[in-house]
Amino acid sequence: METDAASRIPRHIAIVMDGNGRWAERRHLPRAIGHREGQKAVRAAVEYCRRRGVEALTLFAFSSENWKRPEGEVGALMQLFLKALDREVGELHANGVRIEFVGDLSAFALELSSRMHAAMERTRENSALRLNVAVNYGGRWDIANAARSLAQAAVRGEIAAEAIDESLFAQHACLAGQPPVDLFIRTGGELRVSNFLLWQIAYAELHFTDALWPDVDADVLDAALAEYARRERRYGLTSAQLRVTG
Repeated sequence: METDAASRIPRHIAIVMDGNGRWAERRHLPRAIGHREGQKAVRAAVEYCRRRGVEALTLFAFSSENWKRPEGEVGALMQLFLKALDREVGELHANGVRIEFVGDLSAFALELSSRMHAAMERTRENSALRLNVAVNYGGRWDIANAARSLAQAAVRGEIAAEAIDESLFAQHACLAGQPPVDLFIRTGGELRVSNFLLWQIAYAELHFTDALWPDVDADVLDAALAEYARRERRYGLTSAQLRVTG
């Protein structure tokens, strides 16, 4: 069983950044301002994870369902993405952060998708932190996409159908080759996973906080990591078995 302090730091944290709009509405401000404030929390979370030695951070920035939001809000979000790419990528690169956008990028305008790909290419050799930004992403889409990829490989004769197992499937899903998600955090007080990383969070510890995303700071993240450190991760075993194997 893990006992030392370093082993109790999650290697991979995934966050549903919920509450930007409500944060603004409670202050009688446009929802777009809440999204801008949320970017400050993103910077704080990235720096926090780098400082604590987390290997990967995956942020749910824009789901495949978010296209259904009011057109003005979606448009404002797209402009925020563009501005954030222009403003943040240089600093992230200087700090050794590798950026990867995960999801169906084909739905975005060419200007935005080109900048996403440029940011990924620029930072791909960095290793201080893996920052995955999920955009136009859905967990069911991810699973279906992996299944389609495997089916196509089988039709081409590259793999046998009976060779498909959990390990091979994981290689075709988003975040392949990265540490499993250890800690899943959702802000904003909602108690659901909202179609985020359905395959990847199978054994993740779930932490829900009432803090709205723009209010998330080191104290909120410290509380999440402290709760994670208290959890006993058994992976189907008993506590007694863990004591023997640990």
